[in-house]
Amino acid sequence: MKNELLGQLDLGEYLERFSSFLARQKELFIPGDSKIHFECILELSEHDFNPPNKIKALNDELMRLSKNGVLHVSEIYEFAKIISYFSYLKKLKFQGSLSRWLDKIILPEDMLQIASSFDKNGELKDEVDARLVDLRHALKLKGEEIATALRQIAYSKSLSSYLVDTQIHYINESETLLVRGGFNHVLKASIVARSSGGHFYVEPERIATLKREQSRLNDEKQMIIYEHAKAMSERMSKALAFLKFINGAFDIFDAYSARALMAKSLDLEFVLPKDNSRIVLKDFAHPALKNPKSISLDFSKKVLLITGVNAGGKSMLLKSIISAALMAKYLLPMRINARQSQIGAFKEFDAIIEDPQNVKNDISTFAGRMLHFSRLFSKRGLLIGIDEIELGTDFEEAASLYSVIIEQLIKNDVKIAITTHHKRLAMLLAKNDEVELVAALYDESTQRPKYEFLEGTIGKSYAFETAARYGIAQNLVAKAKELYGENKENLNELLTKTINLEADLKERIKRVQAKESKLDELISAQKEANESEFERTRAIVARLEREYNEAINEAKKAINLNNTKDKQRAINAANERKKSIAKPKQSLNQNEPIAVGDSVKYGLSKGVVLAINKKEATINSNGISLRVPLYALKKYHNNAQKPAPSVRLSVQKPKSASVSLDLHGLRVDEALEQLDKFISDALLAGFSEVSVFHGMGTGRLARAVSEFLKAHPSVESFSDAPANAGGYGAKIVRL
Repeated sequence: MKNELLGQLDLGEYLERFSSFLARQKELFIPGDSKIHFECILELSEHDFNPPNKIKALNDELMRLSKNGVLHVSEIYEFAKIISYFSYLKKLKFQGSLSRWLDKIILPEDMLQIASSFDKNGELKDEVDARLVDLRHALKLKGEEIATALRQIAYSKSLSSYLVDTQIHYINESETLLVRGGFNHVLKASIVARSSGGHFYVEPERIATLKREQSRLNDEKQMIIYEHAKAMSERMSKALAFLKFINGAFDIFDAYSARALMAKSLDLEFVLPKDNSRIVLKDFAHPALKNPKSISLDFSKKVLLITGVNAGGKSMLLKSIISAALMAKYLLPMRINARQSQIGAFKEFDAIIEDPQNVKNDISTFAGRMLHFSRLFSKRGLLIGIDEIELGTDFEEAASLYSVIIEQLIKNDVKIAITTHHKRLAMLLAKNDEVELVAALYDESTQRPKYEFLEGTIGKSYAFETAARYGIAQNLVAKAKELYGENKENLNELLTKTINLEADLKERIKRVQAKESKLDELISAQKEANESEFERTRAIVARLEREYNEAINEAKKAINLNNTKDKQRAINAANERKKSIAKPKQSLNQNEPIAVGDSVKYGLSKGVVLAINKKEATINSNGISLRVPLYALKKYHNNAQKPAPSVRLSVQKPKSASVSLDLHGLRVDEALEQLDKFISDALLAGFSEVSVFHGMGTGRLARAVSEFLKAHPSVESFSDAPANAGGYGAKIVRL
């Protein structure tokens, strides 16, 4: 992918962060079936696993093995790390696509044996060759002998008058002493270097002899290691096909691992591209923004034309659309409501955002844009973003030209997101069924952009208002309005009113839909209550029928008895059974009369009595008015809403309040309990900002902390801490 496009979309920092999770650098695209990759990434995200260690690229090593070359032992160790890691993965209890993929990877016994020959530091293990054990021991002793000899020489009386200091100086990889001239009278040594003060760094002859012996031992060790490297390389050359496969498989898993770890660390989600060109974003946030307003939109047609207020987020909306589609294509995690979002699949991405004018290429802004557009006509399955489309030429001419160009690109199955300040292009394109409009909104009361968007309308640029807000004198703004023309300004006012009315209408529709949803919930709850009451009544009736029948049967027994006393006893038993039958009691609220304003329950629903008419009452439940039988109501006593007037609360600031909380090592339930108390203490202490340290780990605690802070009514906002204050392992919480 072009770095230029990533820079235009402000994704550079995000991708640098993603790269930090990779064991080795690679292309973003994962070859193969995207659906299977998606399933594997989701499955991996649900598991705790050790991420792979850093691995170097092994293409050159594979090429040398194909020519029966001998690899260095450190290069063999890189393959050993890959094989050992897959051996570890196959022991984990994965299921689904990831398990099936790992089951297909068979690790040859010969390669497992090579992998097991190394320790965690990349050294051949002692059991590989007994000679290595002896040599390592000999080298250790020789090193100790050299160190002892140096100390003896440094502290010898004969040399003390010539020594500058008693330190051991490493010069040109040699252990040396720093001495004054004339040292040769008491010490046989060779000069290695001269100091800036005119002294000499010397290597004593005794030390040189010991180091030659040490070098000889090292040479023997390296010859033995070479023997094993040669033998292993021969075996690896025979298994070249497997090594190429496992090297590629490692790249695939590394791509899975980086995505899963990043999603856990930053509480992100994945979206699998659909086989269409529709883009539906729900609560998407561009990764370059700090504490952004999330965006939601439905871009189902071919062209999205974004108009409206200056500095209102039009360019960032455009970048967000392209970025979301690009991140979905490469299965990268993003901040989004994945369940309610849908992103189509696109072959290519492009953006015309920056000014192409450059003194080196001798090209104007408009000419550069025309050159870029001319290359688009051969594209298919392209998603492109164009910022300030009319830039560089007369906007009236540009509107006519671009309307024709865009209509042709629509025919070529190109999907386009466009921002513009000028309404002429919007009006020309609005007639096309494949064009949808979005306007950036402006808050008239605060004279500031809302960074929100309204679908289906053309927005006003608010150039005059923006100029005044940023310091242009009011008399200059008034003069500009006069030059602009009364009719055009009236049109702008009409446009503003239309946008505000539409926004208000959509808000009313939203409230009505919410009320409908509440009504549906109420109806559903009442239906469940009615069904429950029916079942309860049916059970009572069945019980009464059974118990009365048993009493009647006892009475019938008396008819067949001859003895009068027996008859009397049977009748008495029947009467006792009759008396013991528990009859259901029906409460008609005779003990608690209901009045207007009372809180009541009707089945599972709660409400307040608005009016009473004979045997019926009207209640309000969650904004819904219901007429219900009076006898079916029960008073609902909510003690929390009517505290006794005699109760007094005395709140004191905590004596040990702190501005930071460390949750490392705690279980999620323990951590959240401490976090809840910590925030309460911070509020009582009057703190406006505190720090919470949770660490990164598996991401489970970080996600739990984020969800808790989102739901806490006293938390105004929170964000990841700066790098020097905990970074992604901490949160800065504003109260």
